[in-house]
Amino acid sequence: MRSGSLARYIGTRLLLAIPMVWILLTMVFVLMRVAPGDPVSAALGARLSADQLAERRAAAGFDAPILQQYWDFLGHIVRLDFGRTLTDNRPVTDIIVENGGATLTLTLAAVILAVLFGLPMGLHAGRRRDKPDDIVIRLFGILTFAAPVFFVGLLFQLFFGKALGWLPTSGQASPVVQATVETKTHILLLDTIIAGDGEATGDVLKHLVLPAVTLGLLTLGVLVRMTRVNVIQTLGSDYVESARARGIPDRTVVVRHALRNALVPVITVMGLQAALLLGGAVLTEQTFNWPGIGNQLVDYLNNRDYTAVQGIITFFALVVVLISLLIDIINALVDPRIRY
Repeated sequence: MRSGSLARYIGTRLLLAIPMVWILLTMVFVLMRVAPGDPVSAALGARLSADQLAERRAAAGFDAPILQQYWDFLGHIVRLDFGRTLTDNRPVTDIIVENGGATLTLTLAAVILAVLFGLPMGLHAGRRRDKPDDIVIRLFGILTFAAPVFFVGLLFQLFFGKALGWLPTSGQASPVVQATVETKTHILLLDTIIAGDGEATGDVLKHLVLPAVTLGLLTLGVLVRMTRVNVIQTLGSDYVESARARGIPDRTVVVRHALRNALVPVITVMGLQAALLLGGAVLTEQTFNWPGIGNQLVDYLNNRDYTAVQGIITFFALVVVLISLLIDIINALVDPRIRY
C-alpha cells in the first residue's frame, strides 16, 4: 500500500511538472522578445551588412511569424536542443556540457558545506533557545543571508588570498594543471582523481575553497534559521514530551524524533533555494573567474547574444524544475503523510 501511494504521488508530481515547464519556457521565450529589434541585429548589427543580417535572421528563423518561432523553440527544447550562439556560432548544448562541470562542482560543494555546518548549528540553536550561543548563531545566520555574495567573495579574496596568501583567488586550477590533466568528464576535480594525480587534485580543491565557501554562506544562513525555527516547534510538540516522559535520552529524542520531523520544511526550503543558488553561482563565478555556465552567461549578456542567453536560462529553468521534483520525492520518503 505504501509503495503504491508513493508511486502514485511521484506520478502526480511528474504530471504537474509538465505545465510548470511549459509556463517557464513560455516566459523565457516572451522575455527574450520584448526588447525592440531582433537578437541578430542586437548581437551582430555593428559587424555585418544589411544583406548579411537578413541572411543570418533567416538562418536563425527570426524572419518567421512569432507563433512559428514559438513552436520551433518548444520543439528544439523537447529534443534538448538549446539553440546556437550568434557571436561564435556554438551550440548552447556544448557550452552546458563543457562548462557545466565547473558549475556543478561549485554548487555541490556549496550545498555540502551549507548542510554540514547549517544543520548542526540550527539544531544547536534550537535546543539552546535564547541562550547566548543561540543569539550568536542567529546573528551569524542573518549576516550570511543578507551579505551580497560578490562582496563576501571580494573580502575573502583580499583577506585569504592577498593579505595572508593562503588560497588562490581566481580560476578553477593552476594553468599547468588545466593544461596537463586529460578531460574525460568535463569535471576537473573528477578528472584529476581518475588520473590519480594527487597534487593536481589538491590544487583544484585549493581553488575551490573560497568560491564554495562564498556561495555556501548564501544558503547556510537560510538553513540555520529554518532548522532552528522548526526544531523549536518540534521540541514543543506532544510526542516529544511523551518520549521524554518515558525516559528516552534527550539526545535520542532530539536526533531521532525532533530533527527528522523538523527536516521536512527545511528540505522544502532548500529546494526553493535552488534558483537563488544558481543566481549566486553566476555572481560567484564572475567574482572568482570560475569557468562555469554563469560566467559564460554574463559574457553573452555583455555581447547581447540573446539566443545564447535564452538557451542558458532555459537550461537553468529546467534544472530548477527538476530539483523541485526531487525535493518533493525526498519529502515523501522522509514523511509518509505527504503521499496521501
